Amino acid sequence: MSDLEAPLRPKRKKSLVDYLVKLRWIVVIFVVLPISFLMYFQIYLGDVKSERKSFKQRQKEHDENVKKVVKRLKERNPSKDGLVCTARKPWIAVGMRNVDYKRARHFEVDLSAFRNVLDIDKERMIARVEPLVNMGQISRVTVPMNLSLAVVAELDDLTVGGLINGYGIEGSSHLYGLFSDTVVAYEIVLADGQVVRATRDNEYSDLFYAIPWSQGTLGLLVAAEIKLIPVKEYMRLTYKPVIGNLQELAQGYIDSFCPRDGDQDNPEKVPDFVETMVYSPTEAVCMYGRYASKEEAKQKGNKINEVGWWFKPWFYQHAQTALKRGEFVEYIPTREYYHRHTRCLYWEGKLILPFADQWWFRFLLGWMMPPKVSLLKATQGDAIRNYYHEMHVIQDMLVPLYKVGDALEWVHREMEVYPIWLCPHRLYKLPVKTMIYPEPGFEHQHRQGDTNYAQMYTDVGVYYAPGPVLRGEVFDGAEAVRKLENWLIENHGFQPQYAVSELTEKNFWRMFDAELYEQCRRKYKAVGTFMSVYYKSKKGRKTEKEVQEAEQAILETPYAEVDQPAD
Repeated sequence: MSDLEAPLRPKRKKSLVDYLVKLRWIVVIFVVLPISFLMYFQIYLGDVKSERKSFKQRQKEHDENVKKVVKRLKERNPSKDGLVCTARKPWIAVGMRNVDYKRARHFEVDLSAFRNVLDIDKERMIARVEPLVNMGQISRVTVPMNLSLAVVAELDDLTVGGLINGYGIEGSSHLYGLFSDTVVAYEIVLADGQVVRATRDNEYSDLFYAIPWSQGTLGLLVAAEIKLIPVKEYMRLTYKPVIGNLQELAQGYIDSFCPRDGDQDNPEKVPDFVETMVYSPTEAVCMYGRYASKEEAKQKGNKINEVGWWFKPWFYQHAQTALKRGEFVEYIPTREYYHRHTRCLYWEGKLILPFADQWWFRFLLGWMMPPKVSLLKATQGDAIRNYYHEMHVIQDMLVPLYKVGDALEWVHREMEVYPIWLCPHRLYKLPVKTMIYPEPGFEHQHRQGDTNYAQMYTDVGVYYAPGPVLRGEVFDGAEAVRKLENWLIENHGFQPQYAVSELTEKNFWRMFDAELYEQCRRKYKAVGTFMSVYYKSKKGRKTEKEVQEAEQAILETPYAEVDQPAD
């Protein structure tokens, strides 16, 4: 058996849950999709109502809502009430895991009113927004102005707060870094009710660098100032097929945005947007785009593809046609390009509704797509939820660019999941060591894609049912995730915390750096008020006793002990 061959596995005996999952499309079509559509429409009406208000009125409402949060925090009795968390229902978060920590006793603070775009400052090129503003809302406001956030995560439902406190990436991240790297300032309500503005160079600079990836465990985010960039009306997108083994596919992906002469900051050589989809162990399509004016897009002979229409083929399937057609170019309206994966949830829609990609479904019911992830979670029940944890993979592996080929080989060998999404991002060398950080000494290696100030990383997005599950074979999902996490630790990679994790506390702090985070936890009195980031991310239900013991352990140690690698 070669290194790339997956191990032979015995057949798995089907259970009742297998059939419930197979027939789940009935609930999705008749319950989830109609309610999702109504929810999307209600949210849209709320956004329109908000946009009709003046920025001055929105700011006034924001200030009043912040005062309510401060008042609510000061009502908490630390000796009687649980730890602070938001009042959002556990199933609403966009992610595979349910928010189990809320099953323990907790003190709720309602942030549901914080969903307004507060200001678009064209002079400073800054958007000031509240944490529940989502990507669809902000792009609808900015793109008509020929402006955009520097990083606009693909799915409409993803919120500013989630992308800052958790993880956010887009095809422009090879230029600007992760979503949190584009933030200029945070407005935070601390544990004691103090409202502070943290920037990279004021007295709260330590808090500024500690907020990303902290999962809201250092304070309550109530506003953020985020970098804007000028954009044009269209994206000129090139689809380039690559054929070869996984290492060759990885190199083709790297060459699509990294000049071999190392001139990584040259806009003539580096495109505005990049992504690659790996469809099999031997086939991939690299896509790279540049902003284009309306005049250019409408020149004779150019093809315009409005991918946002509900009846259009799903984007990943459209891109796959390059494997037969060969390289081709088309122009996509900018906002539709930003949200190209929303309608089919990348390719997860194929598992949720196996026939939803067919032309007849797209024409008849495609206008209701996608189902809201929160509703899918709310209607699945514990049995189906546990089935997905074991028989499904939704993971992102953040790995150094030069290790992408190795990561693809690992995923093929252990999981056999296709398609795979590849999206690059800069990981900056910062004045302080944050939870995620580049490899020490990377700037001296002069590898393709790296600069003196940032190491190029890649998100290897692994979303779908593994090959063994599709073939009806035995597959241990929890063990596969543990292996994935160990591989990431050994290769200086990172796992976003939205996913279901099997990490122990010691391994969590082997993957992430604890020092700055724990210093800020103590300095800003978050310990005993907000749950620790590990415990908040931990898989499984949390009892009140477990929560209290975890917080007490943090108070008694500088930060979690770190396992030393075995000799």
